[in-house]
Amino acid sequence: MSAKPEQKEPLQANGAAPPVLPAERLAGPERGPPAEPSAFLAAAGAGVEVVVLESRANAKGVREEDALLENGSQSNESDDTSTDRGPEPASPLKETSFSIGLQVLFPFLLAGFGTVAAGMVLDIVQHWDVFKYVTEVFILVPALLGLKGNLEMTLASRLSTAANIGQMDTPKELWKMITGNMALIQVQATVVGFLASIAAVVFGWIPDGHFSIDHAVLLCASSVATAFIASLVLGMIMIGVIIGSRKMGINPDNVATPIAASLGDLITLALLSGISWGLYKELESRAYVNPLVCAFFIALLPIWIIIAKKNAATREVLYSGWEPVIIAMAISSVGGLILDRTVSDPNFAGMAVFTPVINGVGGNLVAVQASRISTYLHMSGMPGESAEAAPRKCPSPCSTFFSSDVNSRSARVLFLLVVPGHLVFLYTISSMQGGHTTLTLIFIVFYMTAALLQVLILLYIADWMVHWMWGRDLDPDNFSIPYLTALGDLIGTGLLALSFHVLWLIGDRDSDVGD
Repeated sequence: MSAKPEQKEPLQANGAAPPVLPAERLAGPERGPPAEPSAFLAAAGAGVEVVVLESRANAKGVREEDALLENGSQSNESDDTSTDRGPEPASPLKETSFSIGLQVLFPFLLAGFGTVAAGMVLDIVQHWDVFKYVTEVFILVPALLGLKGNLEMTLASRLSTAANIGQMDTPKELWKMITGNMALIQVQATVVGFLASIAAVVFGWIPDGHFSIDHAVLLCASSVATAFIASLVLGMIMIGVIIGSRKMGINPDNVATPIAASLGDLITLALLSGISWGLYKELESRAYVNPLVCAFFIALLPIWIIIAKKNAATREVLYSGWEPVIIAMAISSVGGLILDRTVSDPNFAGMAVFTPVINGVGGNLVAVQASRISTYLHMSGMPGESAEAAPRKCPSPCSTFFSSDVNSRSARVLFLLVVPGHLVFLYTISSMQGGHTTLTLIFIVFYMTAALLQVLILLYIADWMVHWMWGRDLDPDNFSIPYLTALGDLIGTGLLALSFHVLWLIGDRDSDVGD
């Protein structure tokens, strides 16, 4: 390294060499006593340059050592961004199978009893005049129950993630999340409820070729009013559950989505039955009531849209969150068409009471898993950022259910809850003499096979779908649960109908069908 006289003067003139080398920085166990400044001034230009570089390197090393000691990080450049998120992933990683099962068990049973109650209600109301003469209402049942699941479980998953990553810690943040999300689900409920009624009219018209404008308006008014009121009530319940869970130190992902379904199916089905029955009675004397009901709820849409647009957390979902809920509604309507074609057949006695149970249990369990995986991914960054945490290829069943990963552990726990949970629910239905059926061993075997296969498929699809959406910059909280719950409705209804059909073929149901 050559020394140039013109470089030496500026270094000495601005004091770069001597002042930047304090004694405490140069003194150390490996360096010995500090050198005097005169030694550097007397040295050649090369010596000055070497010392300057060495002193800068030493100062940087000390600064890095201080940063490592203070923050416990391996890189001082990433400290500012990692210190806020560092402690968060500890929560899911510390969960054991026992703790997951313990937190999920009570909400799961509560949700299951809610679906049992919904099934008992459907078993009763299927004999009402409105269900007999406007059979398209049966098509609305899975669509609206699925819509409730899509909106409320998506809301629960979104708020659970926000609570876990600290976006609801202050009252201001909490209020913004509440108002924005409540307005958002009212918009979605009104629009998708209206579209569900159109799907019910179309699916009811295609097989029979019969169309009634009065029945179409009745379906529209019943669907929109039910979706709006149910979403309003359940949304407030969800917010209370998530806030309470955080205060009690419980992971909201484990309890919010099942509780959303515990009263959701019952409230939604009771509202649909009551509203449709009341509006059906008004057809003869006051036919204008049904169009007024539709117009009233649709007229409220601009208010909810304005509120949702003002919130940054919900503005994106307001524009991009329609595809999953609309497609999910269409998928659930296909399940409703299956229900409509089987519920009145004596060979399928019991479909009405068992359909909400098997669909509700499968949807609840897969929603818990999807919400947990989404929260786990959110703790590592934003969608699309951490490609290594979100493989785009289909996972193997072994990695989904038998790896040591915390999400695989939760999948095993949720799958093991299926048999004991359904046994409790079947016993409850039998004790209440619901479904006009007697539980035989072969019926229980076929029913359990359908339930296990449904949940197995859903948990595997959830593992793939959540990671696939994350890798493509889509928030799984907003996109995955609608598809999963709708697939749960379709798979559950289809497998249950297949089980009843096989049982009828082998003659097991003949002696079990009551009056």
